[in-house]
Amino acid sequence: MDPQIRVLIADDHPVVLSGLATIIDNEPDMTVVARATDGAEAIRLYSETLPDVALIDLRMPKIDGVRVIQAIRQDYKTARTLVLTTFDTDEDIYQAVAAGAMAFLAKGAAPEDLLTAIRKANVGQCKIEDSIATRLINRMRTPELTARELDVLRHLTEGRSNKEIAARLGVGEGTVRTHCNSIFLKLTVSDRTQAATLAIKRGIVRLD
Repeated sequence: MDPQIRVLIADDHPVVLSGLATIIDNEPDMTVVARATDGAEAIRLYSETLPDVALIDLRMPKIDGVRVIQAIRQDYKTARTLVLTTFDTDEDIYQAVAAGAMAFLAKGAAPEDLLTAIRKANVGQCKIEDSIATRLINRMRTPELTARELDVLRHLTEGRSNKEIAARLGVGEGTVRTHCNSIFLKLTVSDRTQAATLAIKRGIVRLD
């Protein structure tokens, strides 16, 4: 009999964590070797158990899922990680895949889809649904915003004027206008309202 697929689960919701563990442990070819309730614990338990596949939630205390995947893959280049989350904006998808996730599944996904993704990841195969793949391609076609442009965009989404943004960033209003024009061009929008709406919709900026 082939060895079982050893799985680590990281999710800060106890009910979700328990439910996932039950689904996985009920499979004869899988076993849960570790459960983490925050990002820091996920990184630690990964190094302690070295699972075949890690199932990572994007939103967790201490360290978010993307940074967990990045940290794991920094030390373990061949780590196989999957993302299971309620967040699925274009930016979430892009950041997770860029970090090295081999599948991106919504928490409402059928158990069969989850189990298939785990089995595929275990043999080095990716599983990304067509709809998600399309959104990922569209996101990859969008030019990257610079760190300063992201700062300006965050202030835009909070409704601040160019004068207010300039004061907060310690730059001139002309500089802010230049950044705004670049942001509009990259996001293919024509004004501040459209830029703010699109930034929130795609998950580029979060209003916590």
